[in-house]
Amino acid sequence: MTLSKSKLETLTDHSTDIVVATDSDGTVVYYNDGAARSLGYTPDQILGSFVGRLYPSFEEAQRVMNVLRSQGGDASSSPSAVQTLFVAKDGTEIPVAISGTVLYAEDGGEDGSVGYAKDLREILRKDQLATLGEVAIGLSHEINNPLAIILNQAELLERDVGRLAGEGDVSVETERIDAIRREVVRVSEILARLGEMAETETYETIDYAGPARMIDLRKRREGDATVDPQLSGLCVLVVDDDPGIRETLKEVLEGWGCVVATAGDGREALDRIDSREVDLVLSDVVMPEMDGHELYLAVRERRPEIPVLMMTAFHYDKDHIIKRSRLEGLPGVIFKKPVDPVRLREIMVKALSESS
Repeated sequence: MTLSKSKLETLTDHSTDIVVATDSDGTVVYYNDGAARSLGYTPDQILGSFVGRLYPSFEEAQRVMNVLRSQGGDASSSPSAVQTLFVAKDGTEIPVAISGTVLYAEDGGEDGSVGYAKDLREILRKDQLATLGEVAIGLSHEINNPLAIILNQAELLERDVGRLAGEGDVSVETERIDAIRREVVRVSEILARLGEMAETETYETIDYAGPARMIDLRKRREGDATVDPQLSGLCVLVVDDDPGIRETLKEVLEGWGCVVATAGDGREALDRIDSREVDLVLSDVVMPEMDGHELYLAVRERRPEIPVLMMTAFHYDKDHIIKRSRLEGLPGVIFKKPVDPVRLREIMVKALSESS
């Protein structure tokens, strides 16, 4: 097939790349469909304008033209691409690579220029994802093994603390050990999120400081987790004096479609119950002011239809809070924090079905 001039012009007109031509004064005389799509200007808005309008500055436009001049005016040569930025109508700076040439008249004077610009955003994104994948693999290899050792040592330390204390109160020490576990789990979640981004080739950035941005490695929130039809719309009150645990459980429950309220102690929890509709209470056992047993009795007296579930980091029930609560009819206890989401879901569904 012979590629006629008209067919070539049609291909150029509809090319996905940005094609812009200027006259000797730098006025835009040609602006194709690809340029309109990428930059947002219609031909009527850009034709007849100075080409510098498409650059971040007049100096940058001059720099690009000087590079094109230095590559010679032989259109049959293969000039190297010039990397620069184009500024779209909405102000977005678009990284591009321009391959072009300066056109010369018969008398040797410049007659204009034509440039073919490739939008580099997708290519740069792929490069960033490739780098992200390498970083994820490296971090997982270098960090997961030490994290496993830390968790194992925390388990051994907890056993020794309990053995050495005998019947003594080791709640503070156990809470500190459990805090180590929670932070290790959080680091593991960050590594998993990083690996997921690399595998799915998707990532998001968030503001950091000033113009700087960073990759968002926070735990996935609403819309990312699978909504549970059995729990969706359920109003759950999470009661714990540890803000980290409250927020972690809030994220898990909201991912299932629950509406979540939180309280830092038993008295605050009762205020929440008096001021809003609550379908289920998930409470810590050991809390200041009012422990889990006292809260359970108070909820049962005020709102007997609301199921109460308890969670604790301690296997040793020093004050018999769990035992007393179970004797009073408490349906379920989750013995270990951080809470296993699978176990939590099972106990919640069971408690709701038994209360209905």
